[in-house]
Amino acid sequence: MLQVRGAEAAPHGPRGPCPSLTGLGDRAHVMSADIDLDTHIRDIVQLIAFEDLTRVILVGHSYGGMVITGVADRVPERIGHRVYLDAAYPTDGESLHDHAHEAIEGARRGLHEVDGVPLVMAPHAGMAAFFGVTDPELGAWTDARLTAHPWKCFEQKLTLRNEAAMRATPESHLICTSTIPGRAMEQLHTRAQGRVWDIDTGHDLMLTEPDWVADKLDHIASR
Repeated sequence: MLQVRGAEAAPHGPRGPCPSLTGLGDRAHVMSADIDLDTHIRDIVQLIAFEDLTRVILVGHSYGGMVITGVADRVPERIGHRVYLDAAYPTDGESLHDHAHEAIEGARRGLHEVDGVPLVMAPHAGMAAFFGVTDPELGAWTDARLTAHPWKCFEQKLTLRNEAAMRATPESHLICTSTIPGRAMEQLHTRAQGRVWDIDTGHDLMLTEPDWVADKLDHIASR
């Protein structure tokens, strides 16, 4: 999941779209072998430019942390805040496979090719439960909307061009308690100036704890 909220958008006013990245979700029909992390960074940079958004609050979940870091690096002058929702928090030159090796290596074992495109995380019944969505009705709703992911997105290393400017934009972290052991918590608290919250729930916390997530996002936006 990736959300873009523009505090100033001419002429529409504030808005909070959840854009689908190329090849994913409702854009799965435009899958190609060329899709990688840079493609998804450009997706959001282009959206921000064409909507003329400024003071943007970027919210990235999971792999989306790779994307919002890259977007904030490309157009730091338009970004007001980065929010990492149990998300990857990469460094320069790091891929998601590098960053979350154990989890992504597990996904890589399911690598398969469809029409010449290497894909991972092929959806199947009950897959939502793997991400912590245990409610049967919500799980079925989630399963119906999952799509496979181009492997190149997980393999490509992030290249930062304006890292100092990107790091200067405020950031916050909403994380699952179970992922704390794999995170540099002291660094997160320092960089986020204490805006780090955790909750004991599954990885898809925006589905399992929507009120908690919405409350924290409103708090971040209000400041």
